[in-house]
Amino acid sequence: MRITRVLSTALLMAGLAAAPAVADSSPSASASASDGSSAPTQAGTSFRTATELDQGQQGTASGSTGDYLYWSFAADAGQRPTVKATVKLPDTHAGETWQLDVYDGLRRRQACQYGAATRTAAQGTASLDLACTLRTVRAWSEQWANDPLPGTYYVRLTVVDLQSSDLGQPVSTELRVDSKDIGGSAAVDGSLAEPLTPGIAVKSSSDEDSSSTTSAALSSIEPDGGWSSGWWSDRWVWTAIGGVLAALAGIGGYALTRGSGRPRRVPPPGM
Repeated sequence: MRITRVLSTALLMAGLAAAPAVADSSPSASASASDGSSAPTQAGTSFRTATELDQGQQGTASGSTGDYLYWSFAADAGQRPTVKATVKLPDTHAGETWQLDVYDGLRRRQACQYGAATRTAAQGTASLDLACTLRTVRAWSEQWANDPLPGTYYVRLTVVDLQSSDLGQPVSTELRVDSKDIGGSAAVDGSLAEPLTPGIAVKSSSDEDSSSTTSAALSSIEPDGGWSSGWWSDRWVWTAIGGVLAALAGIGGYALTRGSGRPRRVPPPGM
């Protein structure tokens, strides 16, 4: 009876410990899409002028074949971003190849885990879809590694192969970034001191002595709820649940193996 009460209490504690994990892992940055009216309608032409895009927003931009179109978005530790782009081509055009590249805050090109980041549109094709799913963003990495880290990411969309007769033709593009929250399975021991959010502009200011100074203006884009601390993940909850289950297994094994007491045929001591 006492063992049954212990088992019931331990299971109740495990259930209460698992509840925060479910609540914390359910929302993701891509779940709360921003208002469509505030979505950007243009793209930058370089890293420094990249248009900021929130996850869940669908940005649009018009340009010409041969232009470099840039967007930027924020990705936090534990997220697996997916970038999708649609290029609407003119009515008449020859075969041309478009490419979608994603760079991290250090402007290192990140490889796509899966997705067609480079595709060729045949002659007369009306639109072209591109996609790139990055590896899971890590909270910390070795200096020599090329792992994706928390911070600002840049998207570059451009045509890489076309005939000279199609150069400069008008095109329209759509871009959207969503993320899947991987959770504690991708957690690592360690975190960056600051997310990789380099300055995107330089602003000038004058003091009382009329001497102008320049300072970098950091990107204002960040995930919903701010950047994570880097040390907490639902891995701690599952570790605690594993410890409780191990204790229950030990109690159950002891209850099954200790028996009901002294055997009947063994005489008591002193006889």
